Amino acid sequence: MTDTTRFILTEDHIATFHREGVLLAKGAFTNWVETLRQGIDDNLASPGEFSTDSTQPGESGRFVDDYCNWHRIDGFREFAENSNCAELAGRVMGAVQARLFHEHIVIKEPGTGKATPWHHDMPYYCVDGPKTVSVWIALDYVPLEATVRFVAGSQDWGRLYYPRRFKDGTSYSQDNQTQDHVPDIDAGGDKYLVREWACEPGDAVLFDFKTLHGTTAAILKHRRRAIAFRWLGEDAIYLDRHGETSPPYPELKARLKSGDALPEDIFPTLWRDS
Repeated sequence: MTDTTRFILTEDHIATFHREGVLLAKGAFTNWVETLRQGIDDNLASPGEFSTDSTQPGESGRFVDDYCNWHRIDGFREFAENSNCAELAGRVMGAVQARLFHEHIVIKEPGTGKATPWHHDMPYYCVDGPKTVSVWIALDYVPLEATVRFVAGSQDWGRLYYPRRFKDGTSYSQDNQTQDHVPDIDAGGDKYLVREWACEPGDAVLFDFKTLHGTTAAILKHRRRAIAFRWLGEDAIYLDRHGETSPPYPELKARLKSGDALPEDIFPTLWRDS
């Protein structure tokens, strides 16, 4: 498939990403919406081993996510390998190559009023490195009250916050005393600069693994399907978090130690700067 896009990455865009840790890429993947929607249908029909329904008993709607299925879901694999997502990720990171970490679907059905708690992604992961980006793609219209919100500049705070479960907001168990609990962003008033955008299908938001983000508990009137592809630069390494991670990648513990390069067979390089 040939990409057609209304978004052209500029030096100003790259500067914004590095300053704020988040960037709206309007219309970046309009040509891939149907392919990714079909991939989500296939994924929901055949959930992966990490599929989670974060809806608690008595809560309305349904909040489902799943990840690490791109090897077996044709639409996800086709997008990862044949779209310009890897190049966009590599260039916005300032990397010479982009490696696919994993993909992650997030679906909220009509009637869902469950917030995604404020968090950032890096402490969930068994990787580390200065060049990271998640490319979050809206596959339905997302109104402003239901969109993902980002704390601009939080990627440079120099702190890691305990990863939290979306289902109940409890923290993961990790033996790392340098981590803190996420501050109360909503009570911070003007202290924090929050970026948020209503999105059309095919719009993308790019954000650093350390950028704090979350959603409100606004009740959805329409289905909200989204998928994120996570990318790493050439200097990414394995990091043992000494506890739970998501994705868990238990097979890496047996073959790697902290600081080791990541295996190409699990995290393939899908773009190199020419």
